[in-house]
Amino acid sequence: MCGYLHCDHPLFNPDLQALPPLFVVRPPEGPAAAWIRSSIDYALAAGSPTPRTDPTATKLPELVLLETLRLHLAATPAIDTRWLAALSDPVLAPVLARMHAAPDRRWSVQQLADTVAVSRSALDERFRQVLGRSPIRYLTDWRMHLAENLLATTRHSVAAVAHRVGYDSEEAFSRAFKRAHSTAPGAWRREQPSKIVRPEMGP
Repeated sequence: MCGYLHCDHPLFNPDLQALPPLFVVRPPEGPAAAWIRSSIDYALAAGSPTPRTDPTATKLPELVLLETLRLHLAATPAIDTRWLAALSDPVLAPVLARMHAAPDRRWSVQQLADTVAVSRSALDERFRQVLGRSPIRYLTDWRMHLAENLLATTRHSVAAVAHRVGYDSEEAFSRAFKRAHSTAPGAWRREQPSKIVRPEMGP
């Protein structure tokens, strides 16, 4: 079985700089192999002329992808590249999960450090070692990534986008966005091909 994963951003979906362009996974005989075989059989049946209506079928590609990545990481003797290293790091992984789950929260380095019981300096050093940036710089980059997606795929106003990604004012968001993209959010949006996929929600 072959699979293809397309990502719009090489840093966050997941890190294409860390994953090889092509890899083969051969599950060892046992529960993992049996589960993958059963999932493939189920997916084939769901794609037949009389497809199943079970919504589980639509989630199978995601589950198979996660299992494939898990097996690939388990077979990698040393994970020392950015995102893959962060996802297997006992300090960084839970911090990243909190950032990603609540990007609009007013996170401080101390708050993030407290969630994993380390010092501010230790967390900052770990971020720089593994991800090449400070925790706050990473958070800003994540917010900019989310803002790009909202600007390109919704009709939310710039002010609404700013609020959703953690900025109290449109002006502060616009300054941060311009530093990252060398152009204002509105101008950046006008330059993007139409990708509106979600109805407008909120202000």
